[in-house]
Amino acid sequence: MLDLPFNHTVTIIIITVIISFLAFSNQNIMNRLIFWPPAMQKGQYDRFITHGFVHADGMHLLFNMFTLFFFGSIIETFYRQYFSGLGFVLFYLGGLIAAIIPSYLQHKNDHRWASLGASGAVSAVLFAYILFEPWKLIFVFFIPVPSIIFAVLYIAYSIWSGKKGNSNINHSAHLWGAAYGVIITIIIEPRLIPHFINKLSNLPF
Repeated sequence: MLDLPFNHTVTIIIITVIISFLAFSNQNIMNRLIFWPPAMQKGQYDRFITHGFVHADGMHLLFNMFTLFFFGSIIETFYRQYFSGLGFVLFYLGGLIAAIIPSYLQHKNDHRWASLGASGAVSAVLFAYILFEPWKLIFVFFIPVPSIIFAVLYIAYSIWSGKKGNSNINHSAHLWGAAYGVIITIIIEPRLIPHFINKLSNLPF
């Protein structure tokens, strides 16, 4: 029998879907897991992680898990080499924490502000993937876009929307999650820098 490695990406998706659906129908679960700065004053630091397992609605959940499904296993293959196979899990959870810290520092005294969703960690996974394959096509609303072009547009849009500040989307978490994904992956494997530059210079057209 072929001994296949345990897929932590699928496990994370299953856990996130289950918890998100439970929170959709139970406001008490949602309130306990969402990232809400005043809760930190009560010592509920687990929210740095739990906020990534609840989502605002079905589309928010679907978009994040769809992206994680397609790119998570690829990055998991890389991180599986580290920390006894739990490297990807630690990378993913670290992405949730790193992505939300700047927002927490900005809003830690704001009782009206809250955040939820796996977008920070998913951005970390996606941007780590772009280091490996900058010209591979990513389908954005069924439109094929080279991943490096998507990265530039994604960053520009997140900065622009974050400055406007007229939506309920935490664009800061997207940006910091992306930065975390790139920085940590390069720290783990510095040879990715020349690999990325070489791939980038070999235009596919």
